[in-house]
Amino acid sequence: MLNAAEAQIEAGAKDDNERARKRAELYAPPKGYRPRAGASGRPRRTAMNASDAQALMAAMASEDARLMGR
Repeated sequence: MLNAAEAQIEAGAKDDNERARKRAELYAPPKGYRPRAGASGRPRRTAMNASDAQALMAAMASEDARLMGR
């Protein structure tokens, strides 16, 4: 969808300034958007312990067996 919007901007822009302005409008956050206080742009790291990893592997094996029809 963004590719189509960019193509339309390229086709309809009269000069580089108009093209840059419209591209900035396309990628700008929506009006009224405010990031959470104290939130950084990156998600926090979470740790997985051994029991979590084993539970995940068991769930994946169960799902794999179900999909393979066993």
